[in-house]
Amino acid sequence: MSRLFNFCAGPSTLPRSVLDQAQQDFLDWNNLGASVMEISHRSKPFIEIAQQAEQDLRDLLNVPDNYKVLFLQGGAYGQFSGIPLNLLGTHTQIDLIETGTWSEKAAQCAANYAKVNILATTAAQKYTTLPDLSNIQASSESAYVFYCSNETINGVEFQDTPVILKCANNTQPDLVADMSSNILSRKINVADYGLIFAGAQKNIGPSGLVLVIVREDLLDRAHIHTPDVFNYAMQAQNGSMLNTPPTFSWYMVGLVFKWLKANGGIAAIEKVNIQKANALYKTIDESDFYSNPIAIEARSRMNVPFILKDESLNARFIAQAKDAGLINLEGHRMVGGMRASIYNAMPLDGVLTLCEFMRHFEKTS
Repeated sequence: MSRLFNFCAGPSTLPRSVLDQAQQDFLDWNNLGASVMEISHRSKPFIEIAQQAEQDLRDLLNVPDNYKVLFLQGGAYGQFSGIPLNLLGTHTQIDLIETGTWSEKAAQCAANYAKVNILATTAAQKYTTLPDLSNIQASSESAYVFYCSNETINGVEFQDTPVILKCANNTQPDLVADMSSNILSRKINVADYGLIFAGAQKNIGPSGLVLVIVREDLLDRAHIHTPDVFNYAMQAQNGSMLNTPPTFSWYMVGLVFKWLKANGGIAAIEKVNIQKANALYKTIDESDFYSNPIAIEARSRMNVPFILKDESLNARFIAQAKDAGLINLEGHRMVGGMRASIYNAMPLDGVLTLCEFMRHFEKTS
């Protein structure tokens, strides 16, 4: 079998060098005679891991000093509730841009705590495009504007930070972004956001951890009944260690941050991500055997859904792809077809191998 390439949407593939390092550390980390999973989160060695991971993330994203970086549990789904609990303050409403399954789920969760005002939605287009926001005005009654920057299931991605017109009272609600599947894949300006969060298992590490990057002045809004482990202010005061954190996941994302820095940082990985996406979309677009349902300007660099002209060939495609060392290409059950998730850790060679297989499968089917 040729080298195996894993196109899973999450938990996703990790850089081979990171896995090699983790394997080396697994039984005996730093000559302590214990695995990195077996040492106390309060110990000096782990505190150093945690602090270095945070600093590397700050370096990669140029996180301003007035933002806290939290390493929490509960995944991105947990933050669908954690965010309104922490950021509503005296408000009773949030604005939300609905572009796919995850922003839809975020709206459903937030509705347990506040009125959800849908600023724009592409549900009528089956989430195959992005909404026109040029004349969309934020509500002065809303605490923040929420959006998902990349929808993994639908394959839709914002290419730039959305610009929302100011409220009627000339204020600008804070922008909150779910960046679970494209964080660290392209350049962003953290200062454009009140809060950014990202589940680790899609683009930066194993499951069990979620990153929250939040501006400090937002830390005083938490509802009195917000659970301590979801309270940003309390977690910030305790270095994200109010309770025992997901230590192994924290260690692993730290290795990924080091890998990114060693390979040129975000500017360098973005160039590779553009190459990968262009190659795969070109293979799809040049064929009448495959198709991609997403509007060109809304196409995701991270998650590429595609449909075979003859859906009766789906099972054969998956089986032959697996034989060729290309795994986890099944589309999400909600949309069907195929999906290639080509996150940072997916090498260009993996995408080119997939493109070659797709062309071969078309010719022989």
